Amino acid sequence: QVSLVESGGGLVQAGGSLRLSCVASGRTFTSYAMGWFRQAPGKEREFVAAIRWNGDNTDYGDSVKGRFSISRGSAKNTVYLQMNSLKSEDTAAYYCAADLTFGKVVAGTAAYWGQGTQVTVSS
Repeated sequence: QVSLVESGGGLVQAGGSLRLSCVASGRTFTSYAMGWFRQAPGKEREFVAAIRWNGDNTDYGDSVKGRFSISRGSAKNTVYLQMNSLKSEDTAAYYCAADLTFGKVVAGTAAYWGQGTQVTVSS
């Protein structure tokens, strides 16, 4: 059974940093693109970042460009989201996603999703 488990969320002051992690299990994820989405209460789910299976290509949502960085672990079943210069508007539940197709991860139609980790930025 495929499982994506996020961790690293928490409460941070504006201007601070957090690093989210997502570990995938249940199959071999070396060929899978992975990414992050977020959803704040009362708002639509928003694309944050995605990375191809080999790490050679990344994509970011406009609201996080220059502040967030996505990367993969050497085992390829882990993806990280380094979040710097956090703002109150970054407060949301952050979800990990995985799919064989990079475009599906970016579009939010990935086959696999985690349960989410909450990030709260206080101003």
